[in-house]
Amino acid sequence: MENDIKVWRAKADVTQEDLADAVEVSRQTINAIERGRYDPSLELAFALADFFECTIEDIFHPDTE
Repeated sequence: MENDIKVWRAKADVTQEDLADAVEVSRQTINAIERGRYDPSLELAFALADFFECTIEDIFHPDTE
């Protein structure tokens, strides 16, 4: 699954660590999501969308391949 977490973080001016603390995961988890190496649980996807005040669909997109 592709995502725009890095873009949303830049817009909000938050670090991976800040975001991880806000959604109660490790910085490594945020890094893995950004790099497409880990797909978050639905619960975490909702937490990320809540943090950025957007929808899950604004952040996550199906793979285009």
